[in-house]
Amino acid sequence: MTTEFPPTSRDAPATPGILLAGGLARRMGGGDKPMRRIGGRTILERVIARLKPQCDGLILNANGDPSRFADFGLPVIADTVENFPGPLAGILAGLDWAAAHRPDVAWVLSAAADCPFLPRDLVARLHHARADQDAQLAVAASDGQSHPVIGLWSVTLREELRHALVVEDVRKIDRWTARYKLATVEWPTKPLDPFFNANTMNDIAEAERLAALDGG
Repeated sequence: MTTEFPPTSRDAPATPGILLAGGLARRMGGGDKPMRRIGGRTILERVIARLKPQCDGLILNANGDPSRFADFGLPVIADTVENFPGPLAGILAGLDWAAAHRPDVAWVLSAAADCPFLPRDLVARLHHARADQDAQLAVAASDGQSHPVIGLWSVTLREELRHALVVEDVRKIDRWTARYKLATVEWPTKPLDPFFNANTMNDIAEAERLAALDGG
């Protein structure tokens, strides 16, 4: 009798992570959402702590003055196409960075920098599903809802993504991923949804409660 073990990040190919921090917290009065604090730590600190053990290096996608993130010790890259706000532009920036600086890697993980409770098996399960389904992309889901900003992206698709952004004016991630074979991986939402993101001040209050469920 053989025992099945869940995949771990050690089973996955080397995968840099791009943390998408491009959006301004307009519903919180402006500023960078990932810099809001939950339980004494910034949301970005929590995201880094979750993904650093899983990823082969992390980079931060943010526009504007990169020095505001200097304390985190991560490379900060801006969008590589102009006037294309939104996560697809950040994902493309991550793929461009990987092509230039990490030609040894084939995949990049993207994650929203305002999701403080990301799963500890995120990279491993996405890679496992991608390989098992022979998919070109893989995204996370919970409670029946896809979270396409959190996913695995093939570096080989970066020029197709650039064309979609610049020539076709594609902005929605779902519209672009619909062109490819996509693996969707579902996570449970008990005791909490690992893809909870903080968009409003009420969300920050809820995140304080969830942090206690998540171990502080």
